[in-house]
Amino acid sequence: MEQFRHSVLAWFEIHGRKNLPWQNPRDPYRVWISEIMLQQTQVATVVPYFERFAGNFPDIRTLASAPAERVLALWSGLGYYARARNLHRCAEIVAERYAGALPATLDELADLPGIGRSTAGAILSLGFGIRATILDGNVKRVLCRYRGIEGWPGTASVAASLWATADRLTPPDRSDAYNQAMMDLGALVCTRGRPACNHCPLSPGCRARSEQRVGSLPSPRPRRTVPVRRCTMLILEDGAGNFFLERRPPTGVWGGLWCFPMFDDTTQIAPWLATNSLRAEHLADLPAQRHTLTHFHLDFVAVRMQTTRPPDRVSEAHSCWTSPNHASDLGLPAPVRRLLDQFNNYLGATRT
Repeated sequence: MEQFRHSVLAWFEIHGRKNLPWQNPRDPYRVWISEIMLQQTQVATVVPYFERFAGNFPDIRTLASAPAERVLALWSGLGYYARARNLHRCAEIVAERYAGALPATLDELADLPGIGRSTAGAILSLGFGIRATILDGNVKRVLCRYRGIEGWPGTASVAASLWATADRLTPPDRSDAYNQAMMDLGALVCTRGRPACNHCPLSPGCRARSEQRVGSLPSPRPRRTVPVRRCTMLILEDGAGNFFLERRPPTGVWGGLWCFPMFDDTTQIAPWLATNSLRAEHLADLPAQRHTLTHFHLDFVAVRMQTTRPPDRVSEAHSCWTSPNHASDLGLPAPVRRLLDQFNNYLGATRT
């Protein structure tokens, strides 16, 4: 156990990441924001989002008082938008219940929206310097391979074994450096594909390597059929370079984000136009696209139409007309942002 800890910390001193934006300065708030953003998202992707987010919301009170629309806009493109909604709600609770400072106990942290056991441990150890255990995806991979732990880590029994192992190995002192080292080791060396075993400080005692099972551990999630949903998006233009967007309901797919009107199929477009007293000319159907979400694939076709009777452009609570350039101020799901970027590039090409 002591040799394990020593090897991890010695490696970290030379190879660990110490200059990420949330590490300088490092405080519980910045650790919390980064940990939420890093859930199922690569560091390279998170860095620019974190810098913009922390620049706009430098503390919990600022985040708590911000409109949800602004929070979602700065999160737009990062995906898994429930994280942003939980983040905002959590800030509101902390501002009201804890005077704007994250609590420093595991139970209180884990009771807040969007903060599970591992994230709470990261906040305690990295933010407060309190000894705590973490078990994110990178750490699970390192421990599964080192200990030769079989079974999908998402099952209760395997998760319990990993938590017990992680807790035994976490040192009483310097748990902040140790936890960061374990995450870095999994992200940089003990990677999912093509791990650099020859450069791993734990290689001499790694069961997966000695038994030639590195490629099979951790055990993969059992295969499941991913359902496919289909829809039609209406790209409605007004002839002046503006598009019509609707805000999605607060829960469900892309909750609270702005999107093109969505329909089950193209037959629903004409009744929708009539209900809104609009006349529109059909311009084109864009090629079918697929966007993969957590639990299903979304196949969609975008239909371009142009109104012959442009409506009032005054924004309402749940709908607005906007240009592609101004749309960046809104919270947009990735497919909508991608479609707007594509069309913006098309308009630029036709004007040259």
